[in-house]
This record gives sequence, structure tokens and C-alpha cells, in this order.
Amino acid sequence: MSDYKIPFNIPPYVETAAGYIQECVKNQKICGDGSYTAKCSKWIKERTGTAGCMLTTSCTHATEMAAILAGVGPGDEVIMPSYTFVSTANAFVLRGAVPVFVDIRPDTMNLDETKVEAAVTERTKGIVPVHYAGVACEMDAIMDIARRHKLWVVEDAAQGMLASYKGRALGTIGDYGCFSFHETKNYSMGEGGALLIRDREKVEDAEIIREKGTNRSQYYRGQVDKYRWMNMGSSYLPSDMNAAYLYAQLEIADEINEARLAAWNRYYERLEPLAREGKIELPVVPEGCVHNAHMFYIKLENLEKRTAFIEYMKEYGILTVFHYVPLHTAPAGQRFGRFHGEDVYTTRESERLVRLPMYYGLTLDDVDLISDRAAAFFV
Repeated sequence: MSDYKIPFNIPPYVETAAGYIQECVKNQKICGDGSYTAKCSKWIKERTGTAGCMLTTSCTHATEMAAILAGVGPGDEVIMPSYTFVSTANAFVLRGAVPVFVDIRPDTMNLDETKVEAAVTERTKGIVPVHYAGVACEMDAIMDIARRHKLWVVEDAAQGMLASYKGRALGTIGDYGCFSFHETKNYSMGEGGALLIRDREKVEDAEIIREKGTNRSQYYRGQVDKYRWMNMGSSYLPSDMNAAYLYAQLEIADEINEARLAAWNRYYERLEPLAREGKIELPVVPEGCVHNAHMFYIKLENLEKRTAFIEYMKEYGILTVFHYVPLHTAPAGQRFGRFHGEDVYTTRESERLVRLPMYYGLTLDDVDLISDRAAAFFV
């Protein structure tokens, strides 16, 4: 248990999960690709409209699979934001590619679509937009650049489950999309993720990569008489017990989403007076974007103010946290990648941002308490 009166996160849990996990044990099917893995994949596929969905051991592994499917190799360049988790870059660095970081938009903290095309070179093979806080990047512009330069697009939609852009589910717009079901996400299996595949003809290739490079999935469907090593791959299958934990949440996914949105909206309502007074900045959700209340953040004046705010809230038993250190400033980012253009907003905005508690089960009374304490900081 957390020592904080209000922790930053509590992993989502639904009571039916315990029974589902016991069922896996009772049926002696606890490895990957059991019935609950199939149920989760089917639910995501139908809800998002993607051609293929495969549950994975993490969003990191989903992104690694996307890199293999995209044919990424040594010397290739991949455009992405620096303001993201390390997995976004690692998946491509592991294939020998060079992450090319571009600046972010200060309003959404997303990849600045107006900076992407200038970063394209003859070595560029793809673009990796990251949908920060479940708010979509400007995908029409990004997909137009990709089409004109014959680039693939991998959506890092780790935070984007049940969010959309102009009516399309995040993760389904690019060639591949990657979800996270880490314990900090809206829907969780402890550690886990999913790979979404837009084009049906790529699904079989993905199955092979996910099954250690074998055509084992075809064998179990009776399409071949024995399975063989067909391509490079690894073991990206989560335990069916993890999938059972997740499926209980997917059964009430809308209820979870609505509860989070209610908390998000309450935060916005309660903190808007501080924003009007110029003491903080609130999240921006552009027209055409439907977010999923993955997080609620505020921006303070500068790094010093943010540090003081986090310490102040901690004194009152409320855990608030900052987010990514920009990758291009990290030792590995400097060794493996490069920043194209000028870092106008990436570092500055990252140093101002602080995340407030947000989880399924956070009550409106909790939000009021947090908001009141936040307001008191500025008195």
C-alpha cells in the first residue's frame, strides 16, 4: 500500500478477474494464446476496427514487432519526438536505426507535425507519432507526409486506448499501432500491450514474429502439418492469466472510461480559475480529438516552481510526478540519435509539466481535495 493519502496511481482491478484467473489455472492453460488472450484480442479488434490485433508482453514488445514488420535496418532513420518514453526509440535502435528527434507542440506535447518534413532525408524510413496523454497527434498531416515520401507510420498509442482522431481509433491510422496495458494505464494486465495491424496481409507475418519466428499459429489452425522456423522472431506472448486480468476490465471498459473522464472534467473545472489568473496552464484537446482521460497534468512557470509544487503536495500526502526527461538530452539519446532543428519547446515544456493523481477509483471528493491543495500552493 502507498504511504500517501492519495497516491499517484492505483492499478485498475475488477472483481471478476480473480475468477477468470482461477479458470485459467483450473483448465491448466496459463501460457500464451489461451481463451482470454483470444477474447481480449477480439474485443480490441472489434472496438477499434483494426484488421489485426495481437496481445503482447508489453507495448515495448509491440513496438519492436512493428519495427521488424516495417523492415527497419542499420542506418535507417526514424522521425519521432524526444518527449516520450525510452521504448519508442529503443525498438528502432535495437534494429540499428537512428532516432531523429523533432520538437513538440507546446499545446498538446505531441510531435510538431510542421517540423516533420524538414527532418526527412534519403535515409528516412518512417515516422513514429506519440499520442501523449491519449490526445491524438495531427494525423492527417503526418499521414500526408508519409504518403508523399513513401514512409511507414507506427503510432505509439501506449496511452491511447479508446481515444480517437476524427472518428478513427488511435493506433489504427498508421501502418501499425501499439497499446500499453502496464499497471499505470487505463486498462491493465500488469505488464502487457497489443500490436494493431492496419493491413490484413501483414497479420500472418506478425503471427510468425510473435511466435519465435515459427508458423505455429498456422499449425494450431490446421493449415500446416508441422510448424517450422520461418523468420526472425521472439516470444512476445503474454500469459493467459494476465489476459484474464485485463479482460475483466474490457467487459466494463466504458464504465472505466466514463469514471476517468468525470475526474478529468472535475479537475479542469476546479483548476480553471488558476489558469485564468495565469498561475498554471491546463491540457489542450484540439478539435476532432476525443481523449480518454489517461492523465491530468498542469504546467507551472518553470522547473523551480514545479519542484516546489511536487514537494508541497507531498507534505500533504498527495503524490504528483513529472514525466519524461527528453531523450535527446540522455546519454543513450546522444549516442544513438540526433535532434533535428531547434529544441524550442521540448525541454522547456517538459520541465514545467506535473501530473496529478488519476486512476479508476479516484473520487470526485479526492479531485476536489487535490485541487484545493493545489490552489493553496499559489496563495
